[in-house]
This record gives sequence, structure tokens and C-alpha cells, in this order.
Amino acid sequence: MILSSNTKNIVDLLNDSSKFLSEKGIENARLNAEQLLRHTLDLNRVDLYLNQDRSLTQTEMSAFKRCLKRRAAREPLQYILGEAEFMSLPFVVDENVLIPRPETEILVEKTIEMCNEKFASKDRIEILEFGTGSGCISVSLAKYLANARITTLDISKDALKVAEKNAELNGLGDRIQFINQDFTSSKIVKYFPEKFHVLVSNPPYVSPADFEDLPEEIRNYEPAVALSDNQDGLSFYRKIAELSSELIKASGFLMLELGLGQMKEVKDIFLKTCFHNVNTFQDLNEIDRILFCER
Repeated sequence: MILSSNTKNIVDLLNDSSKFLSEKGIENARLNAEQLLRHTLDLNRVDLYLNQDRSLTQTEMSAFKRCLKRRAAREPLQYILGEAEFMSLPFVVDENVLIPRPETEILVEKTIEMCNEKFASKDRIEILEFGTGSGCISVSLAKYLANARITTLDISKDALKVAEKNAELNGLGDRIQFINQDFTSSKIVKYFPEKFHVLVSNPPYVSPADFEDLPEEIRNYEPAVALSDNQDGLSFYRKIAELSSELIKASGFLMLELGLGQMKEVKDIFLKTCFHNVNTFQDLNEIDRILFCER
């Protein structure tokens, strides 16, 4: 039984569901239970506690139990809620896209910082993103760089549909061009006769061996094609390095997210290309997380 038969109101429900999720090994069980109940009842946090003596209808209780079962099975909370926050912006998410993560915010923040430093006087910054997913990178760049025009590619049509929703959700649909294309194709440069100021990407960088060690919530629910290159974790970096001279302007730069322990190998890949300035930025755990390359 998921919930006690003595569960009578919201406060009882929060206590019982928190205990249930905790017993299933879910971290921050109380917060998870609270968010699932708010989602079920369409209440904000204040109203949830102002109505703590309220009883749920049978329909509401059934819906809440379904949410609890999904979370207990380790389905990510964001997929159950259908939403996530990134760079203080709202995003729709589902099983077709990766859940936006704090590390990727560093990628966006550093890209914004370098664009403001190098291209503040330009009327228009042309930015190319490989692997749009939910669109969190491109939408955030468009939001916080008023002179940016974004072109973004993804091999998944379903992912692009989510990204387009997020662009519209944040009022930026007219600033981002979405293209269904495999950026590893040798023909990709033919799509872009004009070069870009910036290339940004959070490519699939998990090797098959490392994929098996991922947490269950990621391994079993998030799209594997967006996580792993099914090779050594470095194949997409090699392809980006190969294409960069044909896609990035002489004054431009690229910004890439890195996997744990990949800094030296990826840095060596780009030191052999057209880039003269190759540096890395660390995340809050002091892990080399972002690669910056300047032409």
C-alpha cells in the first residue's frame, strides 16, 4: 500500500508520501512529495499549506498515487512534472530531451560573458549550437543576449518539437532557427555558406562503459542518444574540431561542455586545430567542465 488508510488531508498526505519515497531511497523525499502534490492539485507552495486540512477527491488521490509510483520507480521528477527551470527560465521537458543541469548553466554563462566581451558592439551575433535537446542553451542565449541570432541543430525531430515549444514559451521563437540535421554529417558545412561568431555545444560525451555506471534515473529514463556517442566519449569533439575552421569566423570562438576527466584529451584535440587560445573553466565542484577555444 502506497499510503495509509488513515490519510485524511494534505498534511497527512505529505507525511505519508514523504515516508514512502524515503523508504524507496529517493533523496529529498519531502520536497519531492510536496512538488508532486502541488502538481496534482495545481497549487503553489503557500496555497498548499494554507489548505493543509483539505481532503483530496478520489480522482485527485488516484492521480497523486500515479505520480508517486512513477517517482518511486526512479523516473526523474522533472519528467513527471513536465517542466524544469534553467537560467531562471521555464522549460518544458519530456523523455525526448535531457533534463537541463546546473553544469550547463556555466556553459551558457561563459558564452554570454565572452560574447559581451568580444561582440558587444555588433548589431548581430550569429551563434550555432550543435545538439539542441530541450533548447535550454539556445533559448537562454537568445534571452540574455539581445543581439544574438541562434541557429540550432538536432538529429531528433521529437527533441526539436520540445525546443520549439520552449522558444515560444519564453517569447523567443523569432530569434532561433531550428534545423533537423545530424551535425556529424560530412555535408553539414554546405548548409551554412556564412560562418558564425560562436559555436556552442553540450555534445554526447559518455562512453558505453561509463553509461552503465550512470545513476538509474539517468540511465533508464533520459535519451541515450543525447548522452553517449557509443564510442570513446570523444568522437563528437573530434567532429566539432574538424568542422570548426569551416564554420567559425576568424574572430570567433567555441564553447563546449566536457565530461568528467575529459579535459586533457579534448584540449589536445583542439590544440591541433585552428585555435590559438584553448582554456577550460571549472564547475562548482572544481571539475574542468567547459572548454573555450578562440580563433
